[in-house]
Amino acid sequence: MFPVLFEFFGIKIYTYGVLVALGVFVGYFLLLRLGKKEGLNTTHLENALLITLFFGIVFARITYILEHPEQVGKILDVFAIWQGGLTFFGGLIGGLLGALFSIHRYKLPLWKTADLSAIAIAIAHSIGRLGCTSAGCCYGKPFLAENISPGIHLSSKFPFFYVVFPEGAVAPPYMPLYPTQLMEFFGLLLIFFILLFFYRRKPFDGAVFSLYLLLYGALRFFLEFYRGVTPPIEPIGLTWNQIVSLLMVLSSFALMFVLRHEGKVKKT
Repeated sequence: MFPVLFEFFGIKIYTYGVLVALGVFVGYFLLLRLGKKEGLNTTHLENALLITLFFGIVFARITYILEHPEQVGKILDVFAIWQGGLTFFGGLIGGLLGALFSIHRYKLPLWKTADLSAIAIAIAHSIGRLGCTSAGCCYGKPFLAENISPGIHLSSKFPFFYVVFPEGAVAPPYMPLYPTQLMEFFGLLLIFFILLFFYRRKPFDGAVFSLYLLLYGALRFFLEFYRGVTPPIEPIGLTWNQIVSLLMVLSSFALMFVLRHEGKVKKT
């Protein structure tokens, strides 16, 4: 809703960049705190996180540009991530590649690290969605309403509120839209608390990460029906994000089965 947070000597400080950075820092410190409690080498964990972040941001930006080439007018626009423009699934793929490399490089326990990372990702991603709300990226489909003044407005129809963006946002201005960014923020915040609760009672390493794949995959699949950014693939009527979401859900069940079985074998 407020793309520019403030100006400092003519330099614009974008709200999106501030909130994404805040999300990263919160996830970063939470991961290190949980890692210390688990007895992991925090220096190795910190190095692994930095490598993972680098891969994640690069892939998130590349996939966003491939998905929205119309938003790149000049070469510098490719690097202007502070204005908005990262895709989560691109970041997830890049982050997984970076994580696998760094976990192997620093000899960290794979599934224990994955569990901690899932919790950190959930809270970082939720805060990042507030950044999307400020920039207007990842916006929703048109919402049937009459009030077109910029802001958040209540409604009697699901999801019981909608947003209207001002001029200068990525989203179409002065048009009532489904608040998909805020819907995902609340969903991710709920997922974060569920994962944190489950983490203290997890039956085996990898269970928290598996649950994250299930919950976020289901949330994103549902929200895609209300997002106005990615068009559906004609033959099947689903977006590519929904296909990835379904793969996340199926992977979660497969991973739970395999890891639970391995845990039982180790005990016998």
